[in-house]
Amino acid sequence: MQQEAASRPLSGLVVIDLVASPLAGIARICRELGAEVIRLEVDGRGACPMGDPRGELAYWTANLGKRIEQVDAAALPARLAGADLIIEDTSADGCSVDWQALRAASPALAHMTATGFGHGNAFSHWQWTDGVLHAMTTELSRSGIKGRAPLLPPGEIALQCAVAQGAYVAMAALTQARVSGVGGHVDYAALDGAMQALDPAFGISGSATNGRPAASLPPGRPPLGMQYPIIPVADGYVRLCVLAPRQWEGMHRMMGSPEAFAGPEFRDIMVRFKSKELLAAMQAFLADKTRTEIEALGQQHGVPLAGLNTLPDCLAADHIRARGTFTEADLPGGRRVPFPDGLLVIDGERMGPLHTSAPAPRPVPASATPGRSLARPLEGLKVLDLGVIVVGAETGRLLADLGADVVKIESAAFPDGSRQTWLKIGLSSSFGAGHRGKRSLGLNLKSEEGKALLRRMVADADVMLSNFKPGTLESLGLGYEDLAQINPRLIAVESSAFGRTGPWSKRMGYGPLVRAAAGLTAMWRYPDDAESFSDSVTIYPDHVCGRIGASAVLALLARRARTGRGGHADVSQAEVMLAQLATEIASTALGLPASADAGAVYACAGDDAWCVVTPRGDEDRQRLSAVIGTASLAEWLADKDAHAAADTLQAAGVPAAPMLRAAELAEHPYYTARGLFREEPHDLLPEAMTAERRPAIWESIPDPEGHPAPLMCQDTYAVMQDWLGLSEAECAALESQGVLETTPAKIREMVATKSYLETAR
Repeated sequence: MQQEAASRPLSGLVVIDLVASPLAGIARICRELGAEVIRLEVDGRGACPMGDPRGELAYWTANLGKRIEQVDAAALPARLAGADLIIEDTSADGCSVDWQALRAASPALAHMTATGFGHGNAFSHWQWTDGVLHAMTTELSRSGIKGRAPLLPPGEIALQCAVAQGAYVAMAALTQARVSGVGGHVDYAALDGAMQALDPAFGISGSATNGRPAASLPPGRPPLGMQYPIIPVADGYVRLCVLAPRQWEGMHRMMGSPEAFAGPEFRDIMVRFKSKELLAAMQAFLADKTRTEIEALGQQHGVPLAGLNTLPDCLAADHIRARGTFTEADLPGGRRVPFPDGLLVIDGERMGPLHTSAPAPRPVPASATPGRSLARPLEGLKVLDLGVIVVGAETGRLLADLGADVVKIESAAFPDGSRQTWLKIGLSSSFGAGHRGKRSLGLNLKSEEGKALLRRMVADADVMLSNFKPGTLESLGLGYEDLAQINPRLIAVESSAFGRTGPWSKRMGYGPLVRAAAGLTAMWRYPDDAESFSDSVTIYPDHVCGRIGASAVLALLARRARTGRGGHADVSQAEVMLAQLATEIASTALGLPASADAGAVYACAGDDAWCVVTPRGDEDRQRLSAVIGTASLAEWLADKDAHAAADTLQAAGVPAAPMLRAAELAEHPYYTARGLFREEPHDLLPEAMTAERRPAIWESIPDPEGHPAPLMCQDTYAVMQDWLGLSEAECAALESQGVLETTPAKIREMVATKSYLETAR
């Protein structure tokens, strides 16, 4: 058992990395999961930029743990034999490899091209940076404070989200190769990945948004403190994230049950958001208490809140040390630097890039059948989805997009917060984005009979997903260790704010609280205003953690095909976030100054029109000077259209981009050329629903089917019949006993009469 645990999920697979950009981090994630990753730097392309300390750290962030070799271009084709996955960005550079011939000779080879803007469109030649990605994903348009310029988020989180999405794409390609014998070509673009995995304009949003996606937000930045107030306390700041009615009840008790806020109207989240009197009362109650005291009160009363930490505060915390989140890496020149020890914990073992993996035999892919129409790689896979809100929704949806039968388990007594929408039937375009392709089963897990039914389903399930506070499922007798006794092939992925173990593991956590505790919120502010915290409407790291969880499932499926054994993955949202700040953390540890090439946002002609310009070094600054002459960049841009100015700068090789808004995405020429969006019909929604079509342009994986998100408990009888063979009469009996649930009668009535549409107006 111990020896097998040391065999990592992707052991036996060979990945060749030819990527010169930071997207080389995709292959590093493959390395963390056990693949042998061979990085070939052809004629020095993509080599470590010696003499540039920050550049060196960024290089090792992407490449730690790989086998790195220098090769001549002429020798490259011979070095590619035997790979399971090749990730490259050389296709447009006159590379000597005939990729089409290579794929024809090795049908199971997954060949992934990873570039900034993909191939074959008018933007393919554009230069890209983290700032360019923020501008063109629309994240920049929501970052900052009303009345001020948009604020570039800290670190390189857009870039790192593109890396994480790329890893999910790579795992899906490997899975398709394993089950069908056909790998094929994948055209992956960093902009597509960052747009989908950071804070997608048309993706599922948090429950505080009342079911409206980012695309429906008003233009401009939000007011200071919108949705998740940050309150000054005795030794710093605390962020509150009081969403559900039961959480408000806990907050009310914690404050001493003030009569002024005892009315039932305060159970409504929008009423609380708009009440200046309530905010003032909260501030007065918390003002003389420390962060530690307030966190203890929050734990006692079930109130989601977190003290605002600086990044050094977080890194020094007992929790981070207890979980072994970071390891020390020895870099050239005798430097010893902290780096994240992997994004995942699998079967209790950290998946760090420097860990060794027990050897495993090369997997044997299925034989390709010429002329056969390819199915999606997870067809026939059975998934129990207990996930809620954003990360829970996204993990299951990504598996459903690949063909899995994903059953969302829910109950009217404990509804998913995403069901709290402006439409009283518990549906919205936001919910639809996160739950397309799923079925909904109403099951009372508080009853012994309900738990017994779930155990019967587990016996035939492949995967179970959850993102409750650690210990919740164990308290019901449904923890992974118990369920693995029923089905040793079961793969379980648990996502939580701070991980399954450690002093913070029992804390309640949403994305805003994770950002506060992990130090990101303290970094995300204007340099001239210490209280200008500017991440209030950002949905991060929820979406990207969904990608990490889905990647864990795909990797563990590969191990199960090899060993017959399932496994457990522990995803800590805080650790994913800290891993995405790896270069910043390493730079701070070495005492390096802030990057001089971070770039800036400049006003352009028009209402709230902005252009990001991010020179990467002296060569970019020289190109920039050749374009703008003696004028300052702010002067040169002030009377220009942002789109035209970015075109001019990009033509000169300078990374630049106009700030896009969500309403512009679906018709923007880049996104239309990539075919990234599609409209999905949903008979119950009054609005057109725009959805992501796919994460990359696949050669061998069909697009997701257009199966709309379900009403609560809509498919209970069908799921019971499909999974357990229960008859309609048996289902009806269980429903009468309160074990099974179907769509609540009130919702069925509103749907039948369409009265919910009148209320919505």
